[in-house]
Amino acid sequence: MKVLQIIDSLDPGGAERMAVNYANLLYKNNFDSHICVTRKEGLLKDRIALGVFYIFLDKKSTFDIKAILNLRNYIKEHKIDILHAHGTSYFLATFIKISYPSVKLIWHDHYGNSEFLNERKSTILKYCSKHFDGVISVNAKLKIWSLQFLHCKKVIKVNNFINANSENSMGIIIKGDPSAFKIICVANLRPQKDHINLLNAFEILVSNYNMSLHLIGNDPQTTYSKKIIDKINNPSFKDKIFYYGSQKNVIDYLENCDLGVLSSISEGLPLAILEYGISGIAVVTTNVGQCEELINGNGKLVSPKQPKMLADEILFYYKNKQERIFDAKKLNLHVLSNYSEECVAKEIIGFYSEVINDHN
Repeated sequence: MKVLQIIDSLDPGGAERMAVNYANLLYKNNFDSHICVTRKEGLLKDRIALGVFYIFLDKKSTFDIKAILNLRNYIKEHKIDILHAHGTSYFLATFIKISYPSVKLIWHDHYGNSEFLNERKSTILKYCSKHFDGVISVNAKLKIWSLQFLHCKKVIKVNNFINANSENSMGIIIKGDPSAFKIICVANLRPQKDHINLLNAFEILVSNYNMSLHLIGNDPQTTYSKKIIDKINNPSFKDKIFYYGSQKNVIDYLENCDLGVLSSISEGLPLAILEYGISGIAVVTTNVGQCEELINGNGKLVSPKQPKMLADEILFYYKNKQERIFDAKKLNLHVLSNYSEECVAKEIIGFYSEVINDHN
């Protein structure tokens, strides 16, 4: 079976990481594995296994005919059986499906704002779903939404997963006071991630406790992200908050910290929490998306947009080292047992086979 993952960019993000993870997973399981990047290469390119076939379209516009034809020719030349389109790449994949109907099209829904599905703009998606042969949702809410609103009714929920051995250590040294209690947040600077909530919580604590905050994630240069950067640069946070931008070796940073935090107002199934768990650090997260299921009682949940509540739970782990270590170990075991690539491989390969064999 020959499978092509399609993703719009390789900048570090949840959908982008999963596209690379799936390409590598299939290669390890002796598939003819391919990945297509439509618009922009990025840091995650180095994470693609050497045995995975790679094509970059350098797509310039929505209706870039040259890019569409290049992809169609690639699919014909390599006799691709399945297009596995992640996120917004479904639009290009639908063009290919219409012009080359023998290929199967699976859409992977990574939508992060699953708390606000009623606001989702989906007119084009609904039309394109007539051409989908299958849909993969990362959480139960998205699966229900797809079954209700999309034309394709072959829908499954598959957990995101993480490969604990995918990164080689680079000997990262965390900035700031080595003796400080190090809090880390891995999240791109987008409104959904609500860094303001985290910064306000940290502001409550920092004047009374020896803590530092470390932020990893892409800065898209928006009005919102500028607001975050300006707040980070406040003189009162000097030598207390450190922003690292996008990083390839996230695990290295996590392993040098004490606590992982996610302060989002909405999530799907956040890879950040899986990365925290793999790294062996405790977690405080807002109770959105699949976060409660992910930590499984092995961490602290708080309501969104409640900085005082968030600060209280951070302080609990600061003051209670044994509980923090105990919860971190339990979370690590839970993630390894339920969200490793081995857990997902059988499920996704089975779904591929089902789609291939479906002649309806």
